[in-house]
Amino acid sequence: MRILALADEVVSFIHSPTVRDRFADIDLIVSCGDLPAAYLEYVVTLLNKPLVYVPGNHDPDQMVVTGGLSIDGRVSRAKGLCMLGLGGSYRYKADGRHQYTDAEMRWRIVKALPDLWRCTALGTRRLDLVVAHAPPRGIHDADDLAHTGFDSFRWLLRRARPRWFLHGHCHVDRNLRITETLVDDTRVVNVFPYRVLEIAT
Repeated sequence: MRILALADEVVSFIHSPTVRDRFADIDLIVSCGDLPAAYLEYVVTLLNKPLVYVPGNHDPDQMVVTGGLSIDGRVSRAKGLCMLGLGGSYRYKADGRHQYTDAEMRWRIVKALPDLWRCTALGTRRLDLVVAHAPPRGIHDADDLAHTGFDSFRWLLRRARPRWFLHGHCHVDRNLRITETLVDDTRVVNVFPYRVLEIAT
């Protein structure tokens, strides 16, 4: 399965008459947050493929993408993949809607565990995909509080051993920074601004 994963800024390559040809073989669109709903709706309309998404720390409180499926804070199945969505960033101000302390993010994960076990039992395999906005602590994150990764995501990697962990939030130049890291047998990928990924089903 081919996935088009997007994050963090409106990427001008989508606004092109060649997009349908360039991404004709995409099976699923994944948004890791901080992309306007209208932009995601445009991408879905253009490519006519299903979309799953989580909010970023700059997204509206009640983000709704027509034609997409929010998987934030829950376990879902799409295109045969079992996935967990965990939007938002590390809390860096008091009133941030999509911001969490590490304890709050861990509680979101714990609440999803029963559904996660059911999803993976039905598929007789482990979690396929975590769709997050922020990275795990110490993997692709930064020194400032706003771009700090979550320790609770490291706990999730050890506990659930997902095949893939996709995130955005940390803007990088791929020529200068590492954007893909193998943690045990989980592929952690910073998709900023977009990546096309092959995921076996």
